[in-house]
Amino acid sequence: MNIERLKEIREDRDLNQKDVVKALGIKRQQYSEYELGKRLIPINYLYKLACFYNTSIDYFVGKTDERKAYPKSKIYK
Repeated sequence: MNIERLKEIREDRDLNQKDVVKALGIKRQQYSEYELGKRLIPINYLYKLACFYNTSIDYFVGKTDERKAYPKSKIYK
């Protein structure tokens, strides 16, 4: 997991942790531990983050540097 990307994308969108935790439905402390690398992000929250930021899980885990989400046609074919 590339935890730097988690904070970077949030700050690039001028969001604070409060905005993200509201979208995820979790406590701020929990999310803060994700950004600090103290806690692993469960796949369901990783998916929600990718949807929230309109990017891919691959971006967060460092498999791609492309922030754009994959077209749905590529995912489901």
